Amino acid sequence: MKNRIKELRQENGWSQQDLAEKLQVSRQSIIAIEKGRFDPSLPLAFRISTLFQLSIEEIFEN
Repeated sequence: MKNRIKELRQENGWSQQDLAEKLQVSRQSIIAIEKGRFDPSLPLAFRISTLFQLSIEEIFEN
């Protein structure tokens, strides 16, 4: 699934490790999500949405 995670993370000046800590996941999970190799669970997608203050649809594309 395509997403804007990397772009949004960089806009906030966060490293992958920073984002991982904020979302309580591993850095490897962030890498996989950014590269589209892993689709986050719905609870994680909601945490990402809340963190960036955007709707899920604004972050993730089918």
